[in-house]
Amino acid sequence: MTMATPAENELIYDWNRVGHDHILDRKKPIAFDDETLRDGLQSPSAINPTIEQKIEILRLMEKLGIDRVDLGLPGAGPQHIDHIEALLKTIVEEKMRILPGCAVRTVVGDIEPLDRLQQKFGIPIQASAFLGTSPIRQYAEGWTLAKLMETMETAVGWAIAHKIPVMFVTEDTTRSKPDDVKALYSRAIELGAYSICICDTCGHVTPHGVKQLVSYVIEKVVKPSGKKVWVNWHGHSDRGLGLMNALAAVEAGADIIHGTALGLGERVGNTQMDQLLVNLKLMGLIDNDLTHLAEYVRKAHEYTGVPLPQNYPVFGEDAFDTGTGVHAAAVIKAKKKGDNWLADRVYSGVPAGEFGLEQRIRVGHMSGKSNVISWCESHGYEPTEERVNKILEAAKASKALLSDEELEALAH
Repeated sequence: MTMATPAENELIYDWNRVGHDHILDRKKPIAFDDETLRDGLQSPSAINPTIEQKIEILRLMEKLGIDRVDLGLPGAGPQHIDHIEALLKTIVEEKMRILPGCAVRTVVGDIEPLDRLQQKFGIPIQASAFLGTSPIRQYAEGWTLAKLMETMETAVGWAIAHKIPVMFVTEDTTRSKPDDVKALYSRAIELGAYSICICDTCGHVTPHGVKQLVSYVIEKVVKPSGKKVWVNWHGHSDRGLGLMNALAAVEAGADIIHGTALGLGERVGNTQMDQLLVNLKLMGLIDNDLTHLAEYVRKAHEYTGVPLPQNYPVFGEDAFDTGTGVHAAAVIKAKKKGDNWLADRVYSGVPAGEFGLEQRIRVGHMSGKSNVISWCESHGYEPTEERVNKILEAAKASKALLSDEELEALAH
């Protein structure tokens, strides 16, 4: 008698859903703003990619269903303007869905180039206008709330008058006073800013703080305005909490989450866009096709020169490799059932196939015969007892996993 194949939901009991359905059943769409080509390139280790390389990354963002892209800082010089123009040309000519924006200081001189670029390319370009608001920044700069308000009103007012869409960004929001945040955001919205951005500029906040702050902004600023205002979250990873904080922002009701490939960015970097997309996909909160996500990560690594650690989640070289006998045996048994869904999950919390990758059985000092047999079969070698024993003996004496080249030499 053949055992009936169980339903997929019977094979994994998901503790993530226990008491959490109100979040995991969120109906409000989640959008993404990719900062790889701006904040990502502020990484101390990053090389500024060529125009052609930036266009490749932009095309991958489009394939991944990322909604918005920060193309750079126009105020950083002629080279940056040239790159921004080439990216805008690509967006227009290829009729991309992704919406462009540029980071600017909250001063008219920084925003003026966007007026010219909008007229040249015939599409709206978001001015992501940032202004430091925390008490520590105000003290260091000699600013007052009145000065900040005046600065913001002048710049945002000029942008709105020239039909430039404005996302008003408060820098260091996570260390700013509630009344200051409320006053500045509320006035920016009155002037016509359609989007506001909460920033953890210094990587200070914890997930609890994120929920408190995002909820405060929604309840005390957005709802009283009576307008449709997009709430953005932009986080840094100085305490290693970038991804956790982004998920907390989603839970608290933020509309748009910012991130970068590999978490590139100032100091230790930003929220990892790739890991964010993986987690939201596995949580069932987005349905983007992420089969190009591995290529996006690899190209960001290659073109910026920033390392891709071997143990980097999902996209590192080691992410789906196993040389341990017990683990490999379970994967091999699943594959022999002809069930790729099972093989991709029996010893992995992340199904490799959904992200354009695959599980790999390796051979090393903790391997068993099943590892060797699997390697032989997948590389066209008959797994004879003599061949398997020879490879396994060498593997047990090795300090590391054997490379394919070493295994090929042993298999002959």
